[in-house]
Amino acid sequence: MSLHYPRTQTPVSAESSGPTYQAIADFYRGRRVLVTGGMGFIGSNLTIALAEHGADVTVVDALVPGCGWHPDNLEEVRDSIQLSTANIEDRDRMRPLVAGQQVVFNLAGEISHVNSMANPQRDLNINCAAQVRFLDLCRLENPQATIVYASSRQVYGRPKYLPVDEEHPVHPVDYNGVHKHATEQYHFLLRQQFQMPTVCLRLGNIYGPRQGIHEDCRGFIDTFVRIALEGKQIVVYGDGRQLRGMTCVDDTVDAFLRAGMGSSFAAPVYNVGHPEPISLWRIAETLSRITDSPPPRRVPFPPDRQAIDVGDIFQNPEKFCREFGWVARVGLEEGLRKTIQFFRSNAKQRLDAIAHSVH
Repeated sequence: MSLHYPRTQTPVSAESSGPTYQAIADFYRGRRVLVTGGMGFIGSNLTIALAEHGADVTVVDALVPGCGWHPDNLEEVRDSIQLSTANIEDRDRMRPLVAGQQVVFNLAGEISHVNSMANPQRDLNINCAAQVRFLDLCRLENPQATIVYASSRQVYGRPKYLPVDEEHPVHPVDYNGVHKHATEQYHFLLRQQFQMPTVCLRLGNIYGPRQGIHEDCRGFIDTFVRIALEGKQIVVYGDGRQLRGMTCVDDTVDAFLRAGMGSSFAAPVYNVGHPEPISLWRIAETLSRITDSPPPRRVPFPPDRQAIDVGDIFQNPEKFCREFGWVARVGLEEGLRKTIQFFRSNAKQRLDAIAHSVH
């Protein structure tokens, strides 16, 4: 199959016509915001940004094993937020947390494609059943709140053309992608039937400080970073030419903040991902160089990973860029250096917290 690779894509350094940093900060100052999955990778970075903007933030995270949360992720803002360990499907505990919120960032869920294939019922429970109960509670208790859901480019499956836009067919290759797409539909239903302001962001490959390198089977970039930090050799499956759109979490947080501001023109779903594709081999080489670890090596795909590999995939975020003024500003080298610096600076306390946390 021949895929079309465009010669030009949305420029990384393009000037934004959307809200400025100050306008975003002004919008969230004093605003009541709920973040589900807020002790996870993206959720914690988003929570910290909201707290810095002066938002009244409530974080909900059930601390489900394997879902990427870390006990230290919110340490720097613990005194300025409200934190609950309720499960989002627990209506009695969630009812007072949902009421009165103006923006809901819905990031609770499991993201491991490998784990979803090994235990599809668990993935179904976390990514669908719990979401149905939570969203129905939002409908009953707070239908005016803007809801922004963290979906995934995994819903597209193996691409028929590149870059993938929002009109690309949806054909996931694993249970996680199926369940993520189902939960998108729940959010779409709230828009259609109850006129609730919901937006789904289909995220590409995200990396950066607080990513879940302490968990297995969460994606190649978590594994690459952990191995590089250990000073070991990164192993790349296949020829390493597979292309990905790697987005630093700083840019991802900016996308959520913009989406949460809402608009009368907002579509049900948007791609959010860095527009410049980068090969897995280049990512591995960059990490090895930054950490002074051995050069990476290639090995054949294990059968279970080959079955769910989608080959090259990167998204076209032009629609979100145009409508929300979003720009992916952080390049790969800058983002990876920031990631490595974060983990090296916090290595001991994070390892101690993992050892003593209750899973």
